[in-house]
Amino acid sequence: MAKRRPSGDGMVRKREDGRWEGRIVVGHKQNGEPIFRYVLAKNQKELLDKLHRDLEAFQDVELTEDSRMTLGEWLERWMEDYGAATLRPNTLRSYEQFIRCYIKPYLGDKIVSRVTRMDIQKLYRKLKHEGRVHEHPEYGHELSDTMVLRIHAMLHRCLKDAEAAHVIARNPTDGAAVPKANHRPKQILTKEQMDIFLAAVDRNEIWRDFFYTELTTGLRRGEICGLMWQDFDEKAGTLKILRSVNVPKAGELEIGETKTSQGRRTIRLPPSTVQRLKERRKHAVSQWIFPEPLAPEKPVRPSAAYYWMKRILREAGLPAIRFHDLRHTFATHALTSGVDAKTLSGILGHTNASFTLDTYTHVTPDMQREASHIVGGFLENLFGKELKPWQSGAKAVPER
Repeated sequence: MAKRRPSGDGMVRKREDGRWEGRIVVGHKQNGEPIFRYVLAKNQKELLDKLHRDLEAFQDVELTEDSRMTLGEWLERWMEDYGAATLRPNTLRSYEQFIRCYIKPYLGDKIVSRVTRMDIQKLYRKLKHEGRVHEHPEYGHELSDTMVLRIHAMLHRCLKDAEAAHVIARNPTDGAAVPKANHRPKQILTKEQMDIFLAAVDRNEIWRDFFYTELTTGLRRGEICGLMWQDFDEKAGTLKILRSVNVPKAGELEIGETKTSQGRRTIRLPPSTVQRLKERRKHAVSQWIFPEPLAPEKPVRPSAAYYWMKRILREAGLPAIRFHDLRHTFATHALTSGVDAKTLSGILGHTNASFTLDTYTHVTPDMQREASHIVGGFLENLFGKELKPWQSGAKAVPER
């Protein structure tokens, strides 16, 4: 039996066409045969320089036969073996679109182990300037910075797993320059605006409990739509967040997991919210705390919550904020009132407290000192004299 050639072993020769060719061993097949990486150059010095760079790149790397797959083939396998088992349905559909529309047309046929950081960089530039499939009347074929960032996040994740599976030597997305996030500024309602909003909501029998609960918990839109009566413990004054409602473009409701594993949690409710839900339960006709008004066997649609929030804001003469800004409003006023970041992180279902602090860096010590002027007695009126009911006894606890 032939001796197994070690990774890094190679050869150099001059071809009949005058060019120089070199190869190194970068891995082995299952039967032990070597997997070669071939390099071409105009002269011997250029070839040796290229081979030296490759030897450094593939040092201590043992690639498998899958390293000969194209990038498109690896992405398809990743979606089947990794994505389908770990991604939420909406995210899975987004990734499928990214691969089909933005990656395969440009890099799909390239051998995955040969994709370089320069290839990735060229892809991002191409997408930024002419990646939009259908021309936009204002932006033409340019993709937004946010979209390029999302594609980068997906590709980085896929290729990180390729590196772990010894399909590639290094993740070529590492160190690639990407556009800076261009997030829309967070908008929060002031004390006066919250008073106006709650007064307007209180006149709407269908939605008043929904928006009151939202402003006192900061739940994500899909999470509050997915609440069931079995999640509410009126004696303990707690609420379990175990699911999220999503509506894909096809239009059918999907009841799925929360956004993150930390999203499955139990939070303590303010006394005023507990009382509201206790009264609401007396007249409940559905397993859902907030059912679809005309089809109570189903949870309320997130799009309906968005529509009614926008309508109430407009009729009340308030800023046209996003639904997620109600979450920001809750979180900002909680921090300005002295709730610590770790506790707030648990309530919001964030991955960790540092993410919460990064998200709400606009909440400064000065804002905390001025909280009484900004917030007035709003939180105290809602939560009682204690101001921080979540911090007494039961904190937000992740669900196992």
